[in-house]
Amino acid sequence: MYCPKKITKGLLFLTLILTSLTTINAQDITANADEGAKIFKSKCTSCHFRGKGILTGPDLEGVTKRLDNEWLKSWITNPNAMKLTDEYAKEIDEKFPKDNMNPVLLSDVDMDNLLAFLATDVVEEVKVNTQSGTKAEDGMSGTNIMIILISILFFIIYILTSVKNRLKESLNESSETLAESVLSFISVNRNKLILGFIMFIVVLRVIFNLLMNVGVTETYKPVQPIAFDHSIHAGDNGIDCNYCHSSARNSKTAGVPSVNVCMNCHAKIKEGSTTGTTEIQKIYDAIENNTPIEWIRVHNLPDLAYFNHSQHVSVGGLECQQCHGNMQEKTLGQVATMEELNSQNFNVKDGIEFKHATLTMGWCIDCHRQKEVNMEDNDYYTEMHEKMKVKYGDEKLTVDKIGGLECGKCHY
Repeated sequence: MYCPKKITKGLLFLTLILTSLTTINAQDITANADEGAKIFKSKCTSCHFRGKGILTGPDLEGVTKRLDNEWLKSWITNPNAMKLTDEYAKEIDEKFPKDNMNPVLLSDVDMDNLLAFLATDVVEEVKVNTQSGTKAEDGMSGTNIMIILISILFFIIYILTSVKNRLKESLNESSETLAESVLSFISVNRNKLILGFIMFIVVLRVIFNLLMNVGVTETYKPVQPIAFDHSIHAGDNGIDCNYCHSSARNSKTAGVPSVNVCMNCHAKIKEGSTTGTTEIQKIYDAIENNTPIEWIRVHNLPDLAYFNHSQHVSVGGLECQQCHGNMQEKTLGQVATMEELNSQNFNVKDGIEFKHATLTMGWCIDCHRQKEVNMEDNDYYTEMHEKMKVKYGDEKLTVDKIGGLECGKCHY
């Protein structure tokens, strides 16, 4: 029997299912594109731009609209074996011979993620000057407070001296100047002890501040053998930090690039935008003389401290800028200041605010006490994380709660 109500309910149910499937599919595409962005950043940015023009390879904006995905997969995996049947592909090959492209071996999932990212529209990046947006310090500095307290003290002494002189004048006694009153106060033995104790505390504070500055290397920026400009490479060209410092993801040290890494790009780029051929020629000289480039180390911890880049980058999920600042805006390598890192977008997002100078123990502890541990998407400490969830429940789990303040974790 014909029943409009049942048909209506059926159509409504079917609509809900299709809507949910569409939503899930959209989420999958977004997730794939996000993962593909990471792959593009680590594998492709050394040679390709998206929407910024030509680097050493062609601009990849809109490439998925002009070439078939299966063809692109084959091209990325083994470009030398490809037959150029498409006019656009032939045009690209004339400007950028396929022999110059190294094969990129990716899993099927990673390849799909990469193509999903290339299919997304290019979003114009807006550069933010973090220096002008430095977060203001809460309250006043210790120096300003000290100046105010001293000023108030002298004002009180002046008022008391004036009152004392008025009283003396009313009793027909001779008045005293401010200096005479101070000397009279100091001449009392009890007051000498009090003032001596205060001076002792002040001297200790000055010595403490001087000692706390020992070993602080903020703003250290040595002159390198080659004037490598981070703002051009990591900023204008968008090269991923890990392309040059390739061992940061899987090793204790981040490493410095060898001459071979430089030549991956500079085999084609022989003239710089600011220094012409002068600095790039030094790379060719190193190759011809078979000598390494003697880069000067910028960040250096004492031997008593242990630090592992992979544990922080791969496991902890930290971005390079959170410790090194926005190097894409700088020239030579430099130790970032505490104020610069406090205004860094990733640190602000994670709720991290440093109160100690960069590369000091207090600086590390500041981060460990505030950085929240990613419990869901981190398979490295699965068993320990499950125990921590039971122990702390819904409480925010920071690094210090998983042993981030234990002496033996950072000191041998």
